[in-house]
Amino acid sequence: MSINKYLFEGALIGTSENREYVSSLRGLEKARQEGKILEGVVKMCDSSTLEMHIDLCGIDGVIPKEESVYAFPIKDIAIITRVGKAVAFKVMQIEKNEKGETRAILSRKEAQRECMENYLMDLIPGDIIPAKITHFESFGAFVDVGCGIASLMSVDSISVSRISSPRDRFSIRQEIKAVVKSIDYESQRLYVSTKELFGTWEENASSFSVGQTVSGVVRSIESYGIFVELTPNLAGLAELKEDVSVGDACAVYIKSIMPEKMKIKLVIIDTYENKREVQEDSAFLKDIEEKHIDYWRYSPDNCEKLIESTF
Repeated sequence: MSINKYLFEGALIGTSENREYVSSLRGLEKARQEGKILEGVVKMCDSSTLEMHIDLCGIDGVIPKEESVYAFPIKDIAIITRVGKAVAFKVMQIEKNEKGETRAILSRKEAQRECMENYLMDLIPGDIIPAKITHFESFGAFVDVGCGIASLMSVDSISVSRISSPRDRFSIRQEIKAVVKSIDYESQRLYVSTKELFGTWEENASSFSVGQTVSGVVRSIESYGIFVELTPNLAGLAELKEDVSVGDACAVYIKSIMPEKMKIKLVIIDTYENKREVQEDSAFLKDIEEKHIDYWRYSPDNCEKLIESTF
């Protein structure tokens, strides 16, 4: 079974089909005729022309600046930072350069255009899709949702448990599943979310019992208490304690669990250096099998406060 050609960049490069097409001039010509989307690693970017160069088994593959991305304006940094990374492309032309050497003219823009028109614009809110974390900003994470096309996931869409930075939850190049939150069809922009995939309050709280001492991470310190994250979608409130900092790992005693108020009361027993890898909290997002959700309710049925998502 062939892999989805509209996955995030890097998904195709190791496949036998991709290797077959990029391993010879004949394969590249066949890919051109068939309009195949392929992948290769950018080996060099010319500083004067901003052309990206890909070694295609001895044949120079060139992506001109104007063919580097399906978006305007084209930012130079977005091209330069592709060096050493996989990019999607379509073979547009095979020609000889001024030295008589064979080279292939490639277009990442055309691969992205096809992905946008044949895949992303057919999605609807609530669809669950594969994605890959590409970079962070203070306001959220950007993810590759297909052929290098970026989608924004705002901080408040990442999880119910409050975090100060997307780095608290994810790592660069991490593969995840995300929910399509909204689509601006006019500007062709997608916005995604993951908080609906981390489980409801009851699902998360079911792993804990009063009287247990468990591990957590300090996420915020307020005048009335300290919020400690137990899971990505569950936090409890601990009493104030000296020498506690945001980001600390801690051992907490569970005093009470109140579903009707969505509250868990904690006591911080000890704090220690946080060595937990963020992937431990969110690795399961990669393996979610659902394809679509129409509605998600985080709150327990007997809770007056309502936290929900409708797609």
